[in-house]
Amino acid sequence: MNTTSAVVLFSLSGFNTTASFRDTIFSLTLLCYCLILLVNVALILTIILHQSLHEPMYIILCNLCINALYGTGGFYPKFIYDLLSNSHVIPYAGCLLQIYIIYSYAMIDYSILVLMAYDRYVAICRPLAYHSVMTVQRTLALVCLCWLVPLWCMLLVVGLTSALTLCGSHIDKLYCENWSIVKLSCGSTKANDIVGLIVIAFYFVHVLYIACSYVQLIKSALNSKEGRGKFMQTCVPHLMCLFNVTTALLFDLMYTRYGSSSVPQSLRNFMAVQFLIFPPILNPVIYGLILTKIRRTLIHLCAAAYREFKLRSTV
Repeated sequence: MNTTSAVVLFSLSGFNTTASFRDTIFSLTLLCYCLILLVNVALILTIILHQSLHEPMYIILCNLCINALYGTGGFYPKFIYDLLSNSHVIPYAGCLLQIYIIYSYAMIDYSILVLMAYDRYVAICRPLAYHSVMTVQRTLALVCLCWLVPLWCMLLVVGLTSALTLCGSHIDKLYCENWSIVKLSCGSTKANDIVGLIVIAFYFVHVLYIACSYVQLIKSALNSKEGRGKFMQTCVPHLMCLFNVTTALLFDLMYTRYGSSSVPQSLRNFMAVQFLIFPPILNPVIYGLILTKIRRTLIHLCAAAYREFKLRSTV
C-alpha cells in the first residue's frame, strides 16, 4: 500500500479575505513581529548579561522568551511574505516543518509555565529548601526536559501525518495546521487520533498540576505577609501569562475541531493566530514590568544608554 502523499503544494485559503486590507495588515504584522523581537531579545540579553539574574526563575523566564522567538519565527516570515505575494502556497515539506515549529512552540510554552509553577511552589511553600531543591544545575536539566519532550512528541505527530495519503491540498487557514492535513487523508487516521488524544491528555495533566500547585500556593501565601508579597510579585505575572496562553490555545483548538464554517473568515483568521500574537508580546512585558530585579536592571540599562547617547551627541 502506498503511504506517500502525491501532494506537492498546499494552498492557504485563509488569505482570501486579506486582499482588501493587505497594506494595513502587512504594516501591523511587521510592527507586531518587530515588537516581539524587541521585547523578547531585550529580556533575554538582560538576563544573560547580568550575573544577579542567573537564578532559577529568571533562567526559566529566559527560555520562555527564547521559545517565543522560536515559535514566531515559524510563522511571521512566511506570513509576511504571503501578504506581499499573489500566490499563497507552501511546499509539502515546508508545511510539515511549520506544523512542527508552531505546535512544539505551544507545547514548550506550556511545559515552561508548569516549571514556573513548580519553582514558585518550592519558593513559597518550602522556602528553606528552595536553594537546595532548585539549584541552577537542576533548573537547567528541567528546562532541557521542557524542550526535549515536546520536540520528540511533535516528531511522532508529524511523522504520522507525513505517512498519510492525501486526497486534497486545500488548507483553510493562514498557516499549516496538523488537523487540517489529517482531515485531507483518504484513509484511516486512527493512529493520528489516538496520538493526538494522548498528547492532549498529557498537557491536560499539566493543567491539573498547575491548579493543584496554586491551591497550595494560595494556602501558604495567606499564612504570612512575606508569602503574600512573594505571591503577588512572582505568581500574579505567571497566572497572567498562563491565562494568556491557555485562552489563546483553547480558542484555536476548539475552533479547529468544532468550529462552524459560518463564522466569518476574518474572525477565524484572528482566532487562529492570536496565540502567536499576544503571548510572545505580553509575557516579557508583564514580567519586565512586575519583577523588581528585571525592571530595575532594564531602567538602569536604558539610563546608561541614554547617557551614552547624550555624551556622543555633544562630542
